[in-house]
Amino acid sequence: MDLGLTPEEEEFRVRLRTWLAGVLPTLPPKPSPHDWPGRRAYDLGWQRRLYDAGYAGLHWPVDAGGRGATPTQHLIYLEETERAGAPYVGANFVGLLHAGPTIASEGSAEQRARWLPPVLRGEEVWCQGFSEPDAGSDLAALRTRARRDGDDYVVSGSKIWTSHAEVADWCELLVRTDPDARRHAGITWLAMPMDAPGITVRPLRTLAGSTEFAEVFLDEVRVPAANRVGAENDGWRVTMVTLSYERGTAFVGEVVACRRVLSEVAREARKNGRWDDTVLRRRLGRLNAEFRALWRLTQWNVSEAQGTGGVPGTGGSVFKLRYSHARQELFDAAAEVLGPESLDLGREWTLDRLSSLSYTIAAGTSQIQRNIVAERILGLPRGR
Repeated sequence: MDLGLTPEEEEFRVRLRTWLAGVLPTLPPKPSPHDWPGRRAYDLGWQRRLYDAGYAGLHWPVDAGGRGATPTQHLIYLEETERAGAPYVGANFVGLLHAGPTIASEGSAEQRARWLPPVLRGEEVWCQGFSEPDAGSDLAALRTRARRDGDDYVVSGSKIWTSHAEVADWCELLVRTDPDARRHAGITWLAMPMDAPGITVRPLRTLAGSTEFAEVFLDEVRVPAANRVGAENDGWRVTMVTLSYERGTAFVGEVVACRRVLSEVAREARKNGRWDDTVLRRRLGRLNAEFRALWRLTQWNVSEAQGTGGVPGTGGSVFKLRYSHARQELFDAAAEVLGPESLDLGREWTLDRLSSLSYTIAAGTSQIQRNIVAERILGLPRGR
């Protein structure tokens, strides 16, 4: 891993920084966090601007519609957009950061041509239909059934924690197509249109008051067999590709954001007198070291993914495990600095603190990540 920048990469940084300085002041005001149609329009509008400027899918392969940027260019992009305060991918998260890359890796030429350009252009939103109410963290225990009927799969069951379901056009859906096969062998990955008859979406309100998740109920929903990504009953392998993106590279931009927040927390502590607390200063110093190390791990993971055809490796579990806990520790420290003000939902960092609690669950619980690290990296025996 070479951490130095070439002249071309330095030039890329300057061009990007110049473009951001010109475009960000022209953006419309951000909608209310509770206005999901407005948030969808805002997020996709930003994605369209990225597309028109040549920055959409920067690290995607060229044959998938991306720019085939180097890992270093990708990391420069993440650094500069975060430092400039550019919008996050928002409602486009699932499509841009793991459904799209999965289709780019595993989809047919026809599937890539159908689904990838609308994601990059900011025209369609994806949601994730993996988790189920009775499966918990045991994804292989899913029970949503799909039976083949001619050219369609007929799907019945339910999903929970379905990100952005209320504004999504498509769902990356895991279904059980062979109930008699062993648990990991009878699963299939489908792309389900969210306007198909038989789909009911029930938003779920989070601790922070938002509704970016939903329950989704499926009653004899017909999904064309042409929407299957990978072979029938090979969905577990395809899912591991999806999860490698979700755990390995989907959170990397947030590391930069956390480093920025940490600096702001330190400034607030200096302003309100909490900086005199040596224990607090030591805590913030340790977090600074933590996020610097996580950024180096990010560089390693992205570089490794480039060397293996673009799919992140199991090192993503190491990153996700440590990052999710470090994020919680950061916003706990922010609450310590704010004192009683940290109870004000309108105060900066309060909602972030509440949402940080979900990071040790989202994209695989910390317990699951520890199992992956133990078995696939350290070579320890599989737990019983």
